[in-house]
Amino acid sequence: MPTPSPRPAPTRETAPAAPHPTTSRPAPSWGATLAAPPDRPSAPTRALHALRAAARSGAAALTAPTPRTPGHTPSGTAPAPGAAPTSARPAPPTRLPRTPRPYAAALALLAFAVYAAYALRMHASFRTTGYDLGIFGQAIRSYAQLALPVSEIRATTGPDPDAPFPLLGDHFHPLLAVLAPLYRLLPHVETLLVAQAALVAWSVYVVTRAGGRRIGVAYALAWGVQKLIGFDFHEVALALPLLALSLAAYRAGRWRACAAWGAGLVLVKEDLGATVLVLGLLLLRHDRRAGTALCVLGPAAAAFAVLLVLPHFNPVGDYTYLSSMGGGTAPGDADLGAPTGLDTKATTLLVLLLPTLFLALRSPMILLVLPTLAWRFMSSNPSYWGTDYHYSTVLMPIVFFALIDALDRRPRPVPHLRTAVLTVAVLLATALPLAEALRPAFWQDPPRASAARQALARVPDGAKVAATNRLAPHLTDRATVYLHSPGSPDAKVDWMVLDTTDTTFSADPPSPTRPGFHQVYASQGYVVLRRT
Repeated sequence: MPTPSPRPAPTRETAPAAPHPTTSRPAPSWGATLAAPPDRPSAPTRALHALRAAARSGAAALTAPTPRTPGHTPSGTAPAPGAAPTSARPAPPTRLPRTPRPYAAALALLAFAVYAAYALRMHASFRTTGYDLGIFGQAIRSYAQLALPVSEIRATTGPDPDAPFPLLGDHFHPLLAVLAPLYRLLPHVETLLVAQAALVAWSVYVVTRAGGRRIGVAYALAWGVQKLIGFDFHEVALALPLLALSLAAYRAGRWRACAAWGAGLVLVKEDLGATVLVLGLLLLRHDRRAGTALCVLGPAAAAFAVLLVLPHFNPVGDYTYLSSMGGGTAPGDADLGAPTGLDTKATTLLVLLLPTLFLALRSPMILLVLPTLAWRFMSSNPSYWGTDYHYSTVLMPIVFFALIDALDRRPRPVPHLRTAVLTVAVLLATALPLAEALRPAFWQDPPRASAARQALARVPDGAKVAATNRLAPHLTDRATVYLHSPGSPDAKVDWMVLDTTDTTFSADPPSPTRPGFHQVYASQGYVVLRRT
């Protein structure tokens, strides 16, 4: 029997047309069976094909060029003529849509107006203090006169009450100098209150752009922000936009911009060098050069400030606040070593995380709160442990950006979570300083305000004057002001303006008389004395 000639295997060009469904298919010859692929591969074959496809996809992903953004080229290279601009920086996806600029700007302007109006009203009703608004007023006034910052008010609690206290020996805050040109144009402490409102509102804009309107409103109402607005002026206001801009850049994958904004924190206050270090550690896994720079800069700047600058300017030659690092024990319990204030510290942690519904714990950004909480809880000063004053202000941008990052990490958007965050913020705000602005009495003068203004008007410009705590910041713009306190020497002043109900530094109110001075004004508890 003759051997059949083998039929060539069909190719893409010569493959026969498929038979009509109603036509019976002839059985192929044994040669065609060997050459043609089977109609349905076996299970092992299908698995092999799947593995090969996965391997090819993985190799393509590993060797594919990094996605690039128009307008940038890798460091050290120039784009070829006619080539599309590129960037070496891939941006991670963000699920929360960015708030349009007009909405974010409108919310920021509203926040600025509320903050400024509240702070100015507090000052006009004699509820600001020499300790701290008067101190910072004297500091900025020194910078505006192109001199190093000094304060006669701070000298009251220093080693030499007669000598102005060099403030770079108290805290390292050279970035305050950026406010000097503004103060030179408008030489009033109210300028500092308005500038502080603007700095906080700037951070409101950044947070709103990143997290949406509801989260932006929640941040604007945050308790740490309100505590700052409700208590004079403080240098930490400068940290808020820097932190917000740095974390917004981190979230967008702009690592070098994140490092640049974060680096400025070392000029705000000496303790923020540790925060810069933690930010550098977070950056290391994304941009080694930027992360390493911050890891070096943060500790180096803190050491420079604490070991060199502050002792150099401090009258006693050391960094005063190191002595309060008692492991979180109260001064009276230092010998026992028993930790105190645990309930206060736990409350602070609870209130810190509650506005984010504890979702901030899901983001690595929350690690940035640790340095500030560490030095506060280690201190033997109970004022640092709780939620009063301005000590938690720098934590607000951190916890809210940690919240935004945590929402980005969820497998699917959950809009009602942002509504819940806003609801909690509104409920908490009812017990916070700005709630006072909703009461008509807040906008009315206190009964004694007119008498206080008349007393202040008796003091001539350029005078050397001792004033009680709530009167002092109203004189720092036009006089050399010392803070009146029991036992303070009188030789340095020619005038005294006293509120005889003020017990800030002593349980006993000031005396309306003083040897060597005669009374030139007295009304509703306010007294003005002049040297005879």
